[in-house]
Amino acid sequence: MAKYTLPRGLFDILPYGFRELWQEVHLWQYLEKIVRKTAQCYGFEEIRTPLFEQEKVFSIGMATSDIVMKEMYLFEDRKHRPLALRPEGTSAVLRAFFEGGLSHTRKVHKLFYLAPMFRYEKPQKGRYRQHHQFGAEVLGCAAYEQDAEVIDLLISLYRNLGIRELHVDINSVGDMPSREAYKAALLDYLTPQKEALSPESRVRFAQNPLRILDSKAPGDRQLLEGAPSILDFLTPECADHFSGVLATLEELQIPYTVNPKMVRGLDYYQKTVFEIVSSDLGAQNAIGGGGRYDGFPSLFSGQDLPGIGFGTGLERLLQTMLAQGSPIPKKEAPFVFSLPLERTARPPLLRLTQSLRKRGIFAEIALYKGKIQDLLSRAEKRGASYCLIMGAEEQKRGVVRCKEMDLRKEEVVPIQEAASYLAKKWEKR
Repeated sequence: MAKYTLPRGLFDILPYGFRELWQEVHLWQYLEKIVRKTAQCYGFEEIRTPLFEQEKVFSIGMATSDIVMKEMYLFEDRKHRPLALRPEGTSAVLRAFFEGGLSHTRKVHKLFYLAPMFRYEKPQKGRYRQHHQFGAEVLGCAAYEQDAEVIDLLISLYRNLGIRELHVDINSVGDMPSREAYKAALLDYLTPQKEALSPESRVRFAQNPLRILDSKAPGDRQLLEGAPSILDFLTPECADHFSGVLATLEELQIPYTVNPKMVRGLDYYQKTVFEIVSSDLGAQNAIGGGGRYDGFPSLFSGQDLPGIGFGTGLERLLQTMLAQGSPIPKKEAPFVFSLPLERTARPPLLRLTQSLRKRGIFAEIALYKGKIQDLLSRAEKRGASYCLIMGAEEQKRGVVRCKEMDLRKEEVVPIQEAASYLAKKWEKR
């Protein structure tokens, strides 16, 4: 029994001994490799920000979002300065972007991150108090084609991971004039039914009525069925932008459905908002999403840059891949496993193992006692292709027994030639 255990909502990522397959580090390494390769194909460059920042970095422009009101991990340092663990990536990227002077280096900036996020919420499958996100941000480009390219990047990632039945749910939440006009119409519709709303939506009624559209309460969903559509209140510029996004998605052959009630959970979105869903996953089918946030960057520097981005949880991706049976390469196994049967055989086999590693060959050595059958069994469990066996007799003759595990075939090779012999086998594998 372990003396110490993890707090609720956290998990370890282990090389073996994991409780669930998605917690195996090999799968995370594979996923991160595909993420980086896909992002780089689209011209995105990696950015890394600290785990915690000043609290106001994350609360600016998001005062009524659930992240700020319910979910942020807040604490003070020894000088009583308010700090927060990073709950989402966009704000941290914008702070680093302007503080680092990146805005002066080029016109358009395409950045991505792979990072843990922290939110105090009820833990459930795919949602944890520390979770990991792949996020991408484009700053400096207002073109509607840019919205479509960002969506295409996310779709391409999912396809590269073998995730099936992908579809885009998309909406426009317009700009400030669009939302003010829609807000008035929505309040007119909801006011006679205010008392029938859920307690949470009654709070949103006063603070940010558009967030009521995001409610998951069945009663709220039923009340909203007859609500006016925000698409009827878009300014001409916003309507043209949204039409251009949809036309570009059609050009890229990306299937989509317009969902006028989608607002997403962050206050800073303007114009395009979207989610990617997989119809294979039942009710909880959203695996990633994002939107445009023109105007939000100005809160960090006064420089009014257009921006668009997304986030997708890695835990959710891994669980989706496993549920759909996506092809995942096997964990790499040692090519060579050296088995010294005597203590005196360890130095020559260590030197040989070192020589193989310098050639880029995955080589292991058993530096512990054991019977030969037990050692061979361990090597077999590790998936080794060849075992090098040296006991007192082999050491006296200056040779090593090279056992090919799959064929159960064994050759005796001079110790001085073993590295070259195995290097040729490695090249032919």
